[in-house]
Amino acid sequence: MADGDEIAAFAVALDYLPDLAGCLITADALHCQRTHAEFLTTRGGHYLFTVKANQPTVRAAVRRLPWAAAGGSRRRDRGHGRTESRSIKVIDLAGTGIAQLFPGARRAIKVVRRRVTADGRRSVETVYALTSLDHRAADPGLLAAWLRGHWEIENRVHHVRDVTQREDASRIRTGNGPQVLAALRNTATNLARLGGHDNIAAAQRAAAWDPTAITDTLNAA
Repeated sequence: MADGDEIAAFAVALDYLPDLAGCLITADALHCQRTHAEFLTTRGGHYLFTVKANQPTVRAAVRRLPWAAAGGSRRRDRGHGRTESRSIKVIDLAGTGIAQLFPGARRAIKVVRRRVTADGRRSVETVYALTSLDHRAADPGLLAAWLRGHWEIENRVHHVRDVTQREDASRIRTGNGPQVLAALRNTATNLARLGGHDNIAAAQRAAAWDPTAITDTLNAA
């Protein structure tokens, strides 16, 4: 699905929910849109949006906040052959003017993710986010958990489709073709996971050599 189509589908999809009051919607940077924020806040809902280059003015304002003076917390995890630490800081936006740049914004979040792989490679990623929730609704730990939960969905679904299945390279872009292929990709991924495969790329390579490999695993379960 093209970015414009996905942005347009945001409100359409959420309109199927009978009541958004009190609900929190998490979304990646593509959906960090003023219209999406206004849609949710006017319906009584809340948002937690990642802020990236598609909102340059807002991102610059968030980056200029006094993060060095803000308190924070850190969490460290080990697994999958790497060590990863995440630090999170949260700043209330009252008096900063950012609420005028982005509807309903009450707090900004800064997450720094540091990763060390088993072979010693190091990486650092800094992520900014905005939320309409105030300090009474969620503490930094809860915001960090929600952000991490959203990233896990991204990694398990969108990253697999974008990278492993090379969805963005598909030349089928008209009619119902993209939706049909998206459904087939999701089906292939779900079958692999139901068959006990954590590495979708490896599962698809195995299925390419032996198309019965996944179905045999499912039948034996």
